[in-house]
Amino acid sequence: MNKNYYAIIMAGGIGSRFWPISRTSHPKQFIDILGTGKTLIQNTYDRFLKICPKENIYVVTNEIYTDLVKKQLPDMGDDQILTEPVMRNTAPCIAYGSFRIESMNPDAAIVVAPSDHLILDEAAFVSAIEKSLKVATENNCLITLGIKPSRPDTGYGYIQYTDNSLENDFYKVKTFTEKPTLEIAKTFLQSGDFLWNAGIFVWSARAIVHAFNQYLPDMHEIFADSRPVYNTPEERNHIHKTYQQCTNISIDYGIMEKANNVYVLPSEFGWSDLGTWASIYDLAEKDYVGNAVIPAEKVIMYDSSNCMVNVPGEKLVILQGLHDFIVVEANNTLLICPRDQEQNVKKVVADVKQQFGTKYI
Repeated sequence: MNKNYYAIIMAGGIGSRFWPISRTSHPKQFIDILGTGKTLIQNTYDRFLKICPKENIYVVTNEIYTDLVKKQLPDMGDDQILTEPVMRNTAPCIAYGSFRIESMNPDAAIVVAPSDHLILDEAAFVSAIEKSLKVATENNCLITLGIKPSRPDTGYGYIQYTDNSLENDFYKVKTFTEKPTLEIAKTFLQSGDFLWNAGIFVWSARAIVHAFNQYLPDMHEIFADSRPVYNTPEERNHIHKTYQQCTNISIDYGIMEKANNVYVLPSEFGWSDLGTWASIYDLAEKDYVGNAVIPAEKVIMYDSSNCMVNVPGEKLVILQGLHDFIVVEANNTLLICPRDQEQNVKKVVADVKQQFGTKYI
């Protein structure tokens, strides 16, 4: 296993679209949302154990989730859990992890991935990441993984690529497009040169530090100036103080859309970002009338079909005459809504917060 290979797991989100199961105090990355026996962050960590030494895996998360990370990933040392005092999107999170790794090992190659995605074909995933790490080590490039689209999905970002390739499999990126309309998504699919943006990145430590210097110089200055405190007792207080100065910006907007050395690896490894209850429904086992029930211990359904049901295992639930609905109960909260209106969940969360405060959020 290559000692220069590192992984950064981004685990700071609150997963509000999975409310009420996902709460601010216990968001979806720390939940076994598919009923597999492991939480999403545990599955992500296990995947990276096949790619790099366990001491080279880092989690960047909000400080309020430190204990959750320690509990769910007990093999991680305290120095591998990098905490953010506030949410500032993906660029500061990636800068913190990348600069810290670069300060310890300038020859490092780094893969950055969210903590809450599903990968069905782990062997194909490991192969794609290892191939990308090798190419990133040998070339001054920023690599992103693109997923071959199976439908004109409007919930994903899209990457357009050219015929110019690096080592045959990596194609020069032409454009990034965030969540297009259905008509535009259809044209993307028909053109054949667009991929879904998986939000998984690979680069050498040198390449990404240089990119921050070029495209986000203020952020570069913050984390470059922090080099003397990395791996010291002063690191946490220093980072928590300076983090407040970081711009709230994604790595896509801040660097990937501007840089001229971005390449994409078209990939197929059974990927889903598990962004909505619809994505969970699509992946879950269903009965003969299309009902997906997690867990299914004490749920009885009469004349009901195509429902997504997620309730506590000890709860007896009877549903009759319900079709195409989401039924979710957790944390003393019950949510029932049509599956085609699940995009309203974020608004519901905002309304609940306004009416009842943060007790149910």
